[in-house]
Amino acid sequence: MAEETIGVWGDPWWLILVKTIVVFAIPLLLAIFTVWFERRILAFLQQRRGPHMAGPFGLLQPFADGIKTLWKEDFSPAKTDKFIFTLAPLLTGLAAFTAWAVIPIGGIVSIGGNQTRLQLGDLPVAVLFILAIAGIGTYGIVLAGWSSSSRYSLLGGLRSAAQMVSYEISMGIAVASVVLMSRTMSTAGIVESQAETMTLFGWESPFPSWNFILLAPAFCIFIVAMLAEANRAPFDMPECESELVGGYSTDYSGFRFAMFYLGEYMNMGTLSAICATLFFGGFHAPWPLNNTGADSGWVGILWFFIKVIAFLFFFIWVRGTVPRYRYDQLMNIGWKTLLPLSLAWVMVQAIYLKARQLSAADSWLRDDATMIGVILLFAIFAAVYLWVQRRPIEKRLKYTPKAQDPANAYYPLPILDPDKKPAKAGQRKEKLS
Repeated sequence: MAEETIGVWGDPWWLILVKTIVVFAIPLLLAIFTVWFERRILAFLQQRRGPHMAGPFGLLQPFADGIKTLWKEDFSPAKTDKFIFTLAPLLTGLAAFTAWAVIPIGGIVSIGGNQTRLQLGDLPVAVLFILAIAGIGTYGIVLAGWSSSSRYSLLGGLRSAAQMVSYEISMGIAVASVVLMSRTMSTAGIVESQAETMTLFGWESPFPSWNFILLAPAFCIFIVAMLAEANRAPFDMPECESELVGGYSTDYSGFRFAMFYLGEYMNMGTLSAICATLFFGGFHAPWPLNNTGADSGWVGILWFFIKVIAFLFFFIWVRGTVPRYRYDQLMNIGWKTLLPLSLAWVMVQAIYLKARQLSAADSWLRDDATMIGVILLFAIFAAVYLWVQRRPIEKRLKYTPKAQDPANAYYPLPILDPDKKPAKAGQRKEKLS
């Protein structure tokens, strides 16, 4: 319990300043790395070389692109709202930076003779803080479309708002599932709760109880919502070239466009860090190195960033392999699939955890194997639900459409009376009843 009291309030001012600089630098450097990493991975998937001329393995290419972008002309169209037009990209970048303040990247270490946690600060409601900050990024995109002079930018901003709101609900419910399991909203507490070992059929196993195993349905929902929240393929509708020119960022250039560009990649790193914290044990080492010397101190930073890079690879892999959804498909997945399944899972989990709490200490309900069995039953239910959702509407409603002319089967036309002459303009009389 003594370790839990170590935090930002016990740190000297210079240590708080160092942590603040590090928290500011990590998402920026991670975004620069992600730009290079994505180009190399996509080149590998598409059997081409990718950037390889600027520095070894093309490592200097992101810096060259950044310098080129900053030297571009930074203009704004005549009919834009100048203040809102400039504020929008700053809000997007601010949201990606701020969430790192409550994410633990390591355990308790000694810096300058001070015992401190490798985390800028923790809150009793840190999870709610992350969700609130994630919502601010939506404002930046909406304001960018609203303040622009192009109607296409406005449509892109509105579509982005509808998309993010749709998937933030399911993401919030998935995070609530983690809070129920860990019984705390502190990010450090959630990480420490996953350091405990699992009990399988009465056997105290050496495997850590990471939430992606015990909360597999919530993890799957969070992964899909994470892709939509980051506006990444296959859910990159707000800015996809084939739909709305450049989406909400059509009128942007120079430094302001660079902020949107970097904000997307910083958001990828932030969401990857959140997912690693909530579902993959944070900075703790995997089995069989858990609860050893490789699972404490400064080594935790290594495990944390390995997990973050693994999720960044997942982002890139999905972009290179999965085709883009239509907008109606995107909204159907959010409202008709993820939302009902997330609500059903939280209900099932809450009932199970309450029964587990009321059971005896040696009851089979307290065994983690029972939780895995509940997940398997829920997976069967989810599979049946998805199968029903994929059936055509005519079969679900037992409706048989009328036979059509084969020549017009795909292009149905209204039945016209050849003997009836069309009414001339001004001669049609409306009958009111």
